[in-house]
Parts: sequence; structure tokens; C-alpha cells
Amino acid sequence: MEIRIYGTRGSYAVSGDTASRYGGNTACVVISEGNDVLVLDGGTGILRIPPELFKRSHKITILLTHLHLDHIQGLGFFKPMYNPAYDIHILGPAGYNTTLKDRLIRYFSPPLFPVHFRDLPSRIQLHEIGHDTFALGPFRIHSNFICHQGPTLAFRVAVGNKSVAYFPDHEPVLVSDIWEAGKEWISGMDVAEGADILIHDAQYTSAEYEKRQGWGHCSQSDALRFAAMADVKKLLLFHHDPDHTDERLEEMLAEVKKEMNVSFPVELASERDIYSLD
Repeated sequence: MEIRIYGTRGSYAVSGDTASRYGGNTACVVISEGNDVLVLDGGTGILRIPPELFKRSHKITILLTHLHLDHIQGLGFFKPMYNPAYDIHILGPAGYNTTLKDRLIRYFSPPLFPVHFRDLPSRIQLHEIGHDTFALGPFRIHSNFICHQGPTLAFRVAVGNKSVAYFPDHEPVLVSDIWEAGKEWISGMDVAEGADILIHDAQYTSAEYEKRQGWGHCSQSDALRFAAMADVKKLLLFHHDPDHTDERLEEMLAEVKKEMNVSFPVELASERDIYSLD
């Protein structure tokens, strides 16, 4: 199983020298096993995926964690959406009051977008999911709702005994003593526990988080606490704040590593990085 990072930023895309190391595109990760491919989220990073990745089968499966703009903005410019040769399956969270299709139509319609969803020429199928476990080709997928505004999913993707957990937007700490309550009370623990790689929201410093509690995101230190409680083997910090330069991200990571003693490797997720789980 191979994991490729194509978009790491949260909220909105950025460009320039200050974002050259860790990337400026919004959330998109590709997981592949042989010729089988999963796309996690459709942020602007989806536009960086090499077209040849899909040409073998002309079938694309996209898992959407939620429908905030930074996770779907790339869909409107994703070339296979305009190619009638492609079968595109989009799996996303069931809504409280509206369907997945109705929420996507809001984006694919004027004044937000010039092309109507109904006019896309590719063969698109939508699938609503929630707290589910299912198979897609060689992948076993477990999804569950987590703490973030609007219906939001985390995904665990496994092949054999190897697994990746994907939490791009997550706020596990809404009350200060939640870490003492036990694993069963922690949002998303069933999805993350024991994963070989955890890709997790780490948008803020602890000081920044104090001023943004309830916004749906996580501090780096809380991401490390969550990963430690979940007993993961490796943590990739993700959803970098667009106001944080590459240098600031590295300073933040150095500070949190000094503050906390962890027994597993922790890295900043970077566009173009590739991880293999054999």
C-alpha cells in the first residue's frame, strides 16, 4: 500500500516561497494498492494527481470527509469530471437534513460555479456513508463521524494488516478533561487506534487553539496526545494553517517535540511525499 500526499493546507490554498517545502494546496491524499486507487478529499491538491494514475481503469473513487470548500474546491477543475469515459464514485457523509447530492449541487451551480452538477459528462455515482465498514477492491474501509462542524467523517483504510487513518479536520478536545475520560469518550478513537500511519489535523499552536476553541481544528500538542492514546506507529501533522510559513511549521514541531515525550515518529505532512506500507 502506497500513500501519496497532494494537498496539506487547511482553509485555503497558498503559494510562494514560504510554502514551498510543505505545499500550499488544500487537502488531498491518494492511497493505492497495485492498480487500485482511492482519493481522499477533493481539495486543490487533487489537481496535482498525475492523469496516468487513472488511465488504466477510467474508474475513480473519491472519499470525502466533509463538504467544506477547502475539501471539495478541486472537484470543479478535476479533468476526469468532464470526460465521459470516466466512472467516478464519490462517497461522503450523510447529511442531517440534506442529501450528499444536494450539498454538492450547491457548489456546482451559479453563482459559486459556472457548471451545473447535472451537466457534468462523466458517469458520477454518489454514495452516502456514516458509521460503516466496507470493502472497495483490496481496501477495507472503516468510517465514523468525528468532532468538526457539519457532518464530518474520518477514514481508516487497510490492506492486509497495514492501515492508514485519515483525520484532516478534527477537534478531539472540547472539554479540558477529556483525556482523563477514557478512550471510548474520545472522538474518532475507533478509527485511529493502532494505525500504522495517522494523518491528523494539527492547525494550531496551543496558544492559538485557546483563542479558536470550537472552530473544529486541533493543536499540534493535542494531535500528539490523540496519536499517543491511539497507539499509532507514525503521525503526520496535516491541515497546516495557511498563515504558517514553512519555517514557522518547523518551529512549531520543534517546540511541541521539546514539550512532549513521544515514542513514535512525528513529521509534518508535505506535498509530494510518498509512504509505503509493505
